[in-house]
Amino acid sequence: MKILVTGGAGFIGSNVVDAFIAAGHEIAVLDNLSTGKKANLNPKARFFEVDLRRDQDVDKAVAAFSPEIIDHHAAQIDVRKSVEDPVFNAEVNELGTLNLLNAAVKNGVKKIVFASTGGAIYGEVEQKNGAAEDHPQEPISPYAITKRSVEMYLHAYKITRGLEYTVLRYGNVYGPRQDPLGEAGVIAIFCGKLLKGEQPTIYGDGKQLRDYVYVADVARANLLALEQGAGRIYNIGTGKGVSVNELFKHLKAIFKYPQEAVYAPARTGELFRSVLDAGRVKKELGWRPEVDIKQGLERTVEWTKETA
Repeated sequence: MKILVTGGAGFIGSNVVDAFIAAGHEIAVLDNLSTGKKANLNPKARFFEVDLRRDQDVDKAVAAFSPEIIDHHAAQIDVRKSVEDPVFNAEVNELGTLNLLNAAVKNGVKKIVFASTGGAIYGEVEQKNGAAEDHPQEPISPYAITKRSVEMYLHAYKITRGLEYTVLRYGNVYGPRQDPLGEAGVIAIFCGKLLKGEQPTIYGDGKQLRDYVYVADVARANLLALEQGAGRIYNIGTGKGVSVNELFKHLKAIFKYPQEAVYAPARTGELFRSVLDAGRVKKELGWRPEVDIKQGLERTVEWTKETA
């Protein structure tokens, strides 16, 4: 199958590209390298250095490769930057995606697999088992708002243009190649600090919970979504909340770090509990997470040390 992966030089996108190529698919990557890295590019993938905001360049790339499916990961992913510059955030995440959807329709693409956010779209989650897909969406950042907006555009394009889609709402993805910008950036930050023997900072009391999902498990969900889940939205998470204090405890043990973390005032607007119910994707696609938090952190630390 011919698949174009946008953002395929980034953290999650490059791991997805590797999984697709390992499965025997023909892959092209579209990335402007603003946050993605050439070092992440799989040499077996064709590469288009293109900014989503440039509609003609997007159309040329899609026409040149003629994919059957577009796996869309390219985005402005920094939540804090989205708050500081919501216009830029919308230009990349919303208008850039519209350029991609128009090019997809024009060039006969059959389906879009879209990387959305479960970690930011639901707002505060009180349900014990986590937020299911029908949980009220109460995004508090422009980043999350644009992700939800794209989900709605995908539904509209399916109805009006016949473009199929599957949406994957990720928990807090972590693992090799991660940078500190995404929702699970705290892990990359902690790893960088502890590798240097520096004292990390925990904001608030450290009891805030997130649903951390390992990037290889996320890549597997993308593989399953290629030919399944038409017109569906799926949470991709573990259903388990892990606190920042727990993260630090695990990493402290792995690094054999002797000190405690420094605590600082909580950041304004930060969610306390964000956990996903991934029952739907288990039932319909047969996906479930295979890597637990301790295994995932050990693998992430190993990669951090190897690439330091």
